[in-house]
Amino acid sequence: MFYLPVIFLFLIFYFVVLGGLFFLLKIGLISLAFHRLGLSPDAVFLLLLFSLLGSGINIPIKKVHAESLLEEQIVDFFGWKFQVPTARQAKATILAVNFGGAIIPAAVSLYLIFRWWSLSFYFLAAIILVTFFVNRVARPVKGLGIATPALFPPIVAALVSLALGLFIPSGMAAVPALAYVSGTLGTLIGADLMNLNKISGLGAPVASIGGAGTFDGVFLTGILAVILTSL
Repeated sequence: MFYLPVIFLFLIFYFVVLGGLFFLLKIGLISLAFHRLGLSPDAVFLLLLFSLLGSGINIPIKKVHAESLLEEQIVDFFGWKFQVPTARQAKATILAVNFGGAIIPAAVSLYLIFRWWSLSFYFLAAIILVTFFVNRVARPVKGLGIATPALFPPIVAALVSLALGLFIPSGMAAVPALAYVSGTLGTLIGADLMNLNKISGLGAPVASIGGAGTFDGVFLTGILAVILTSL
């Protein structure tokens, strides 16, 4: 259940972020970067808009048995205080897919892969490398899900793509697409899919693929990785 003040805070957050993105689009920074992906400024704005709005949409897939979380309770026994661990029951965790943090980035990534199909080997290599590094820093957070540092995936994706771009026969033109695809899919695979076996021990009511802490990594990767390779 959402209370009105919380909803208003979310709305304010979205409008502030969208306003900032619209400003960046106007000054041409994001437009210039995503132009190298073959996307028009209007398409970029819609992509960012639906990614943000879709971040609040989780599509349920299945229920996973969840372990109980242990909490400490202070017990007063004739003036002596003791910390007693108590269990907080979490009957099940709903495994879901986040629309804005998983489905949209994956769809854009597939579009870019088919558009640059001749470079599929480089896409695969970049995805594997980014997946490895992201998986090393992804951490399960009790009661929340799998979280990653927000800026780590886009920086790694940009560096990996720039390095592989040196070996691409067609030059560096495909590097922005390489960065977007490896960053988004590498984050989703390395952070979420490779940690599905840890969901039952998190005690979270909902574990969302591409959501919670991972959304920052995927969403920022889609923007920053392309910008970093375009500087």
